Amino acid sequence: MKKLPIGIQTFAKIREGDFVYIDKTPLVHQMVNSAGRFFLSRPRRFGKSLLLDTFKELFEGNQALFKGLYIEDKWDWSTTYPVIHLNFANGVIESREDLDQLIYNLLKENQQRLNLMCDQFSLHDPAGCLAQLIQMAAAHYQQQVVVLVDEYDKPILDNIDQPELAASIRDGLKNLYSVFKGQDAFIQFVFMTGVTKFSKVSLFSGMNQLKDITLDANYATLCGYTQQDLETSFANHLEGVDWAKLKDWYNGYQFLGEPVYNPFDILLFISNQHTYRNYWFETGNPSFLLKLFRQQRYFLPDLANIEVGEEILDSFDVEHINPITLLFQAGYLTIDQVEESAWGGQIYHLRIPNKEVMLALNNQFFAGYSQQFDQVGYQKSLYNALTQANFPAIQQQIESLFASIPWRNFTQNDLPDAEGYYASVLFAWLSSINAVIIPEDINNHGQADMTIMLGEHIYVTEIKLDKTEAYQPTQPNPALAQIQSKAYAQQYLAQQQEGKQVHQLGLVFNKHARNLVQMDWQTL
Repeated sequence: MKKLPIGIQTFAKIREGDFVYIDKTPLVHQMVNSAGRFFLSRPRRFGKSLLLDTFKELFEGNQALFKGLYIEDKWDWSTTYPVIHLNFANGVIESREDLDQLIYNLLKENQQRLNLMCDQFSLHDPAGCLAQLIQMAAAHYQQQVVVLVDEYDKPILDNIDQPELAASIRDGLKNLYSVFKGQDAFIQFVFMTGVTKFSKVSLFSGMNQLKDITLDANYATLCGYTQQDLETSFANHLEGVDWAKLKDWYNGYQFLGEPVYNPFDILLFISNQHTYRNYWFETGNPSFLLKLFRQQRYFLPDLANIEVGEEILDSFDVEHINPITLLFQAGYLTIDQVEESAWGGQIYHLRIPNKEVMLALNNQFFAGYSQQFDQVGYQKSLYNALTQANFPAIQQQIESLFASIPWRNFTQNDLPDAEGYYASVLFAWLSSINAVIIPEDINNHGQADMTIMLGEHIYVTEIKLDKTEAYQPTQPNPALAQIQSKAYAQQYLAQQQEGKQVHQLGLVFNKHARNLVQMDWQTL
């Protein structure tokens, strides 16, 4: 049984060490034959670094590593190319000076590997050195140069919640990347990868020849594992697995072609004796997204029903950040389906890709909203209360949750004024216990704020926000009265015959108390 390439991003180590390798060279061959300039965005831990290293070994002519692969008898091994490889994946950049030092170190490594040296090499002119290095390599090796850039955007993303610093770092990278346009005559192939796609104007000024294959169906499986990969190359490692459950947990990343698994998830799932956990999410969390959601008062339940145009998924800049774009490009949302709009263009329907991301993302938002350290205890108490329809306990859990949210979360913003804020907190909290939630649940009379399904119980829920200084509970409860008058629960009554219990739940929050101030219910 072949070994698992956990954490290995070097093509030679995998090929020489008898590790499982999924042959991506059919798509690699398709790309290198065009002698093009490509850009690919994929979430972290998707195998981008291994892919770049594959290109490096191919262009450097290391034929032995490709023995038995698709490209072996289709590539001219007698021709080799000088390769410049810039890898921004390592370390954390916290200042423009850090970026300058990193670029200096990367250029120094490439000069040493190519046995070339820039005439004037300093921290202050990285673009000049890179341009000279491309020209010198082409002249010395009598071949055009291959340029590979890994995680081109990481220095910016490290500081995305600090716009001024992020803009300064972006400008430093723009200065470096601008070299590629001027040196195009000396370049054979360019491949750049990253998590996000910044606008060409802001980062790739003039690089109109850079082809974005992020949502090109021809390259949908260039990174990631397909279902066939798992059932063939990993067949022995996954013997006895519940395929439906595995797919529900880790599959579902869609780039307009065949859906794929995150390789990191699968490798750790196998190595941990088929234990289902949040492997990918645990390696990093979207804390910067939580800050953006607070700043923009984004309605978290909207993640369950998103329709966007092409411009939203295309790119962004640090001065104008759309959280949906970031969520999509970072892998927390994926494409569900695409349709043609009546007025021309594409409409993309987005969804959370799988159970791992859904549970982990909502756990993260729940933890971000609340400072309670006993998250498991809260989740267990809430789960028990909902599965037993214990309404006093449900009310106590909701009150405790909002009481745990720090006061500083409300300073210098108007979050308590937004009904959507309270719905967002509840949505994250309920999703973290794997409840099925239908936000803005529509019937022929209107829509309930959310319907919660867990165990044998269905809770049709309406939320009202009161803004008076000192709220006094009233009867009837205005939230419950709306559910009753609009017959929001009517569509679920048939499920009573299947053993389900249907409840109507009215919640009233107060902006000054920043908490639940009235809750009433009715079981049908």
